Amino acid sequence: MKYAHILLAVTEERWAIEPTKMQAILDFLADQASGVKYSAEEIEARLTQKAEREVSRQDGQIAILPLRGVIANRMSLMDDFSGGTSSEGFGKAFQAAMRDDGVKAIVLDVDSPGGAVSGTDELSSMIYQARGQKPIIAQVNARSASAAYWIASAADEMVVTPTGSVGSIGVIGLHEDVSGAMDKLGVKKTIISAGKYKAEGNPYEPLGDDTRARIQSKIDAAYDMFVRAVARNRGVNMSAVRDGFGEGDMVDAEPAVSMGMADRIGTMEDTLNRFGASQYGAPQNKRRAFAIEREKRALTL
Repeated sequence: MKYAHILLAVTEERWAIEPTKMQAILDFLADQASGVKYSAEEIEARLTQKAEREVSRQDGQIAILPLRGVIANRMSLMDDFSGGTSSEGFGKAFQAAMRDDGVKAIVLDVDSPGGAVSGTDELSSMIYQARGQKPIIAQVNARSASAAYWIASAADEMVVTPTGSVGSIGVIGLHEDVSGAMDKLGVKKTIISAGKYKAEGNPYEPLGDDTRARIQSKIDAAYDMFVRAVARNRGVNMSAVRDGFGEGDMVDAEPAVSMGMADRIGTMEDTLNRFGASQYGAPQNKRRAFAIEREKRALTL
């Protein structure tokens, strides 16, 4: 019943996520709701749980904030099996890094298929409004899809690793019609409600034309919000986003820079080196400086 509840929550949300990842989540939840049980290793293989669980860290004066896995406003419903990032939690970590005088630059470490619309625009706006206070770099390593691009595009600069990709600008809504399956089982659900639209879109009856139109209007509104935010973040007009930023598809690093979807191609190490940091210890120039200093001290002695 727990997973059936989560499945209902998933279908009620609007999603800015890669379709393949959405399907993987739905398949997994449907199996769980029907009683199929997976081992921890099988869950990890299906949803890359452990690889997506990362924590914020600091390298010298650089705060590195991971934007990994499926993004949701709060992860309480999905965190036990999908890992991912809470928009709310990420916002708190971002604000802490902004307030920390010891942090001179913030790097968003992005590798995500996207996630829920809820909370995404708020986080994107938070990052955008912080521009100019200290450098904010979105390092795409290796994909920034849908909600992740919505958020990451708000940084001062977006850098994509050479084999990376960005985009998937679009919104998906889901409706599950189980009425046919229930008829075969001889089960009939009767919904008793008050309020014209209170039971609209329930899974126990086919989707009517009016209901479908209302759901489509909500999807369209979320898409408009997405496009408007990306246009603001990237400094282009909305038509450039609608008609040129991949049109819902992912775009590889080189054409993404050419289109204006990203600013440059570079690795995480390249980005950290620009701020005197490294994933692999002190950069070569710092090690050389230390060596020279040791030689001076030895000569003095």
